[in-house]
Amino acid sequence: MKNTDELLTAALAGELGPRPAGLVATSVFWIHHSTRLAGGDTTYLNQYVLVRVGGSFGGCAFEAGEVDPSLCRDASGAPLDSLLREAPRPLRIAALDAYLSEVDPHRGAGAEPVVLPAGTPEVRARARDAAIAGLLDTGPGARVGLIGVVNPLVAAIRERGGTPLLCDFNLRTTQWGDRVTDDMHEVLDTAEAVIATGMTLSNGTFDTVLARCRERDVPLVVYAQTGSAVARAFLGAGVTALSAEPFPFSQFSAEPTTLYRYRAADGA
Repeated sequence: MKNTDELLTAALAGELGPRPAGLVATSVFWIHHSTRLAGGDTTYLNQYVLVRVGGSFGGCAFEAGEVDPSLCRDASGAPLDSLLREAPRPLRIAALDAYLSEVDPHRGAGAEPVVLPAGTPEVRARARDAAIAGLLDTGPGARVGLIGVVNPLVAAIRERGGTPLLCDFNLRTTQWGDRVTDDMHEVLDTAEAVIATGMTLSNGTFDTVLARCRERDVPLVVYAQTGSAVARAFLGAGVTALSAEPFPFSQFSAEPTTLYRYRAADGA
């Protein structure tokens, strides 16, 4: 697959599993979540739309005001193919994520499970972001682009000897005063490796990130709550490694939860 449009077309045609026309989005719901980690000065504001298909959930974060929660009322019980064809992009990505997760659940796909420990949000965030940074295969001083900035992941990159190049549409500095650009090309044109959030699937920039990393032959690690099974489809085709965290996400629990790490050799 070259891009998400091709993946969506293949899913609708039944090339990846059963035809979505025969499946139903049993439940569609919306979550608004905000958090501020201890010692930080950033309040993270997140909105998610979630879709359940059979025994699997798909999720997609979106920007404030992009999706009205009332959409969930009409989408629940809809044929899955109608959501994949006609819904706003965040709902399409969530529906595609649910479909691909149902066809091939993370727990059975040969990924490396990583159990995040019970504890405070700070403990769990550090463990999660250390697991993500552990997918990097770079030497000391390597310029690591981070598309979608969270402070613990910046710290994890530094702890591995990397020099973070930071891009986010909503954040201008880290808690340590690092500059954050809103121009991802600044990062993509100079980074020696790139880590991108699944939010790029929601805002439509994933295909650009994927194409640029292919062009420059730069490793691309995706850390995904949004569209974790969607990003998995590009392992070995531009995505080098993936940290997949299906719903319910780690920030919604204080108990041990599991994320799934893939490398291209495992998923190609």
